[in-house]
Amino acid sequence: MTPNHSTTPRTARTTRTPRLLGALLLVAAAGAATLGAAPAASAAAPTPLDRVIPAPASVRPGGGAYRVTSTTAVRVDDSAAVRAVGGYLAGLLRPATGYRLPVTDQGTGGIRLTLAKGDFGAEGYRLHSAATGVTLTAATTTGLFHGVQTLRQLLPAAVEKRTRQSATWQIAGGTIEDRPRYAYRGAMLDVARHFRPVAEVKRYVDQLALYKINELHLHLSDDQGWRLAIDSWPRLATYGGSTQVGGGRGGYYTKAEYRDIVRYAASRHLEVVPEIDMPGHTNAALASYAKLNCDGVAPPLYTGTQVGFSSLCVSKGVTYDFVDDVIRELAALTPGRYLHIGGDEAHSTSHADYVTFMDRVQPVAARYGKKVIGWHQLTGAHPAAGALAQYWGVDGTSAAEKAQVVAAAKKGTGLILSPADRLYLDMKYTEDTPLGTKWAGYVEVKRAYDWNPGAYLAGAPASAIRGVEAPLWSETVKSAADLEYLAFPRLAGAAELGWSPAATHGWTGYRTRLAAQGPRWDALGIHYYRSPQVP
Repeated sequence: MTPNHSTTPRTARTTRTPRLLGALLLVAAAGAATLGAAPAASAAAPTPLDRVIPAPASVRPGGGAYRVTSTTAVRVDDSAAVRAVGGYLAGLLRPATGYRLPVTDQGTGGIRLTLAKGDFGAEGYRLHSAATGVTLTAATTTGLFHGVQTLRQLLPAAVEKRTRQSATWQIAGGTIEDRPRYAYRGAMLDVARHFRPVAEVKRYVDQLALYKINELHLHLSDDQGWRLAIDSWPRLATYGGSTQVGGGRGGYYTKAEYRDIVRYAASRHLEVVPEIDMPGHTNAALASYAKLNCDGVAPPLYTGTQVGFSSLCVSKGVTYDFVDDVIRELAALTPGRYLHIGGDEAHSTSHADYVTFMDRVQPVAARYGKKVIGWHQLTGAHPAAGALAQYWGVDGTSAAEKAQVVAAAKKGTGLILSPADRLYLDMKYTEDTPLGTKWAGYVEVKRAYDWNPGAYLAGAPASAIRGVEAPLWSETVKSAADLEYLAFPRLAGAAELGWSPAATHGWTGYRTRLAAQGPRWDALGIHYYRSPQVP
C-alpha cells in the first residue's frame, strides 16, 4: 500500500513565488496578533459513510455534515457503562483535535451516545449524523462501542495522532444501521513460540477493537514455552516458560498480569479465550515435570519449530490431576465463556488415547463453567454438547477430514473458520516476504479476503458457522513490528468477513476502502505490509 504523492510542475512553483511570499507575510502578521492559536484547518470533504471497514450493513447518505469543534460535547445517558464508552470516545479525539470534549449527561447537540430498545442485537448500533449533531444508539454498551469505531473511521486519519493536528473534523451526514453477520469474530495471538509482553498484547487489543473483533484467543502453551503462572504447578512458568523459539529468555504472565490483560480486553469489549494445548504441543510441561511423562523422564526444553512429537501420558492418573488443576486455576482467572483445549497435531498420541483424553478433559472444562473450543481434530473424538471446533484446514485438506468436520457440524458442533491458506496471519504474503512461514502457501491480501465463510465447507449447515478467527502463530515474530507486519492489512479483511453481510463483500470495493486505512495506520504507528494489490 504505497502513498500516492502528487507533485507540482517546477515552472508553476517558480512563477508563483512572489505571490506566495506576499501571502506568507500576511499570514505571519496575522499570526503575531493571534499567538497561540491553532493552525488554520484545511477544509476537506468528509469521508463517505460507506468508506469504513468492516462494511456497514446499511448506509443511507444524507445532507448536512456535522463538524466537531471546540464547543462539541460527548453527551451520554446517566449510567456508568455508557459514560465509560463516552469517556473512551473523548479520549480518542482530544489529543488530535485539541478540544476539551466534556462528557456529560446534560444538554443537546454534539455527539450523543444512548441506549434504547430496537433491532440492534447484542452488538449492533445506529449512527445518525446531521449538521446539528451525531447520535449513536444501541441496545447495549458493546453496540455503542462498535459504533464509536465506525465514527472514528469517518473522521480524518489524523484524528489518530496523539498531538494536536490541523484539520476539519467533519462527519458526513446520513444514517448507518449495522450489526454483525457472526457472533464470533476472533484473532489468535501465539505468545508461546515467542513471548509478547503485556503492553504489546494491549496494543494488539486496541488494534483489534478498531475493526470490531470481539474475541482474543491467547495461545498460552506449546512445546517452546508455558506462559501463565499456575500456583499448583509452579515450574510450568518458571522453568517451562524460561525459553522460546531460537532460545532467549522467554517469559510468562503472572496471574495479576493475566487479569490485567483480561480487564483491558473487556474494556475494549473483547472476550479473552485462553488456550492450553493438549495432549500434544506439551513439551514445555513435560520438561517441567518428569511425572507427566509415561517413562518418568523429563525431556529437555525445546526451542525448535517441529510439531507433533510430544504428548501427555494418557494412561497416568497424574495427567488428569494436572489437567484439573490447570483448568480450575485458568477458569477462575477468566470470566469469558470459553476455554480452548487445543487438540491439534497430536501425532504422538494414538487415536484411541486421543479419544480417551478428550472424553475425560471436556467434562473438566464444563465442571468449571467453561464451554470447550478445540482445533477441528476434536471432531475425530466426541465433541461435548456446546463445543466449538476451529477448522484450520486448507483447500487441499483431505475429503475425509472435511467430511468428519461437516458430520460433527450436522450433529450440533459449532464451527469457527480459520483456514490456514486464507486466515493464518503468519503465512508469507509472497515469496519475497521477509517474515512468516509458507507451509499453507502464500497468502496475499486478496486471497485472505476474497472468500465466503458461509459457503466454505461444502455440506456444513449455515447455522453451524459461528464465525471466523485469524490466528497469528509466532515462530518468526520477534517484535511488535513483526506482529503488525504480518497482521496488517489482512486482519482488516478477516474482521470484515466476520462482521459484514455477504452482500457487501467484493474485492474491488474492499481494496479501495482498505487503501484508505493506510494513512490511519501511519497515524497509529502500525508497521504494515504495503501490498501491491492495494492502491
